[in-house]
Amino acid sequence: MRIAIYGGSFNPIHNGHTSLAQTLLQQNLVDEVWLMVSPQNPLKASQQPGICDATYSDRLAMAHIACRDIEGVVVSDFESHLPIPSYTITTLTELSQQFPQHQFSLVIGADNWQRFDRWYKADEILHNYPIFVYRRPGYDIDIPECSLLRVKIVETPLYDVSSTEIRNGLKTDQIHPDVLEYIKTHHLYF
Repeated sequence: MRIAIYGGSFNPIHNGHTSLAQTLLQQNLVDEVWLMVSPQNPLKASQQPGICDATYSDRLAMAHIACRDIEGVVVSDFESHLPIPSYTITTLTELSQQFPQHQFSLVIGADNWQRFDRWYKADEILHNYPIFVYRRPGYDIDIPECSLLRVKIVETPLYDVSSTEIRNGLKTDQIHPDVLEYIKTHHLYF
């Protein structure tokens, strides 16, 4: 099975996340999308929960709520069983070893592609796993010719929403109503 790993903090998950996953499936690029809820992003400066952060359990619960009716999208806590921080190459290698019957690829935004060279063992990821890059407002996608066989730009709509905006109480219409209810019930973000 062709499985795309779409990792992130999902703090909180929003319609842009779920729409992107559905687009990958609709375009028949993959058979499943595994949303890999990250306990800690190694490239983010502060990982201590603050006033605008939800716990890992909350983020995982919200992802499950948002994706429960989306066929082909699987919410995974796989990285929670790996050493923290879990680098993408570690996650992909472990997945490949535990599920050798699957072909794994990586999904990242244009913002992450621009700093991909800063990722731990980026060359190893690029050599061993296909990468799908989706457009983000304000970011260009330059793919070196030597990487064209491994990297594909995914034609998706531009989603004008960010988790930061939602944490700041803006664009709450861009999240699943049950996720919004979870946020309110658990007194998260605003």
